[in-house]
Amino acid sequence: MQKDSAGQRGEQAAADYLQAAGYALLARNYRARTGEIDIIAEKGGTVVFVEVKARHSDAYGSPAEAVTYRKQGKILNTALCYLKQTGRTAAPLRFDVIEIYLGAGVNPRVNHIANAFGRR
Repeated sequence: MQKDSAGQRGEQAAADYLQAAGYALLARNYRARTGEIDIIAEKGGTVVFVEVKARHSDAYGSPAEAVTYRKQGKILNTALCYLKQTGRTAAPLRFDVIEIYLGAGVNPRVNHIANAFGRR
């Protein structure tokens, strides 16, 4: 499976998971000059910025380990663009990572790490 299709499969699995868990999806693949956010959702009045990382194994570390400090900074700056653009600058927010483990012929396994980075 190519990287792009694995990423798309992972993002779809994450979106399905979030919707089943009661989140409203606000945007997917939101882009600004500062970067991209895979999924923006809302639950209980909190805007949740979600980075999705899909992998076939932990051979090179967990998917969440790929969300480096530099990547976190890009996500934060892009989230600020989204909040300003939508007029939600006072909304409570958090940053989550969803790990998707892809296996041949099996449903993806989801690990949702809420409040993965940022202020706690």
